[in-house]
Amino acid sequence: MGTKEQRIEWTIFQYDQWHLYVAQTKKGLCYVGSPGQTFEEFEGWIQRHYAPISLVENEESLMRVTQELREYFEGKRKSFSIPVDIKGTPFQEEIWKALKQIPYGQTASYSDLAQWIHRPKAVRAVGTAIGANPVLITIPCHRVIGKSGNLTGYRGGLEMKRFLLQMEASITIVIPNI
Repeated sequence: MGTKEQRIEWTIFQYDQWHLYVAQTKKGLCYVGSPGQTFEEFEGWIQRHYAPISLVENEESLMRVTQELREYFEGKRKSFSIPVDIKGTPFQEEIWKALKQIPYGQTASYSDLAQWIHRPKAVRAVGTAIGANPVLITIPCHRVIGKSGNLTGYRGGLEMKRFLLQMEASITIVIPNI
């Protein structure tokens, strides 16, 4: 008896120069892509993480997702209410949860996150977990910068990271209570 295919719906979110693939399972948002990503790259990522799948383009079913993203880009939304359906290792999930604690308009360093989860020597592992975040923007990995204050790697590219941070209008390091 074979495994039943999971239906994953997708569309392209467009705002200004940004064109991002977004996808959801029946449980929630599972992917927000990077600028310049090809359909083949998007499809490959989905296949690696959710196979077997039935990938169906459905702009209408992702209307709430694209509306919240649009509101964010227009400065009308500071957090997201859409459910997410992402899976990672327990460590990745711990980091993704910590990322959501960085307030809009503020930043934290990789070292800060390692401290927050009580693993101060796990800075590189923190960076790797952040890089594996499948839902850009909605889990705000763009708010993580180098300890020196420099912008560092971002799956969406440094141009997008700079844009998002400038849009949020403040680059202040803060350590929330987790």
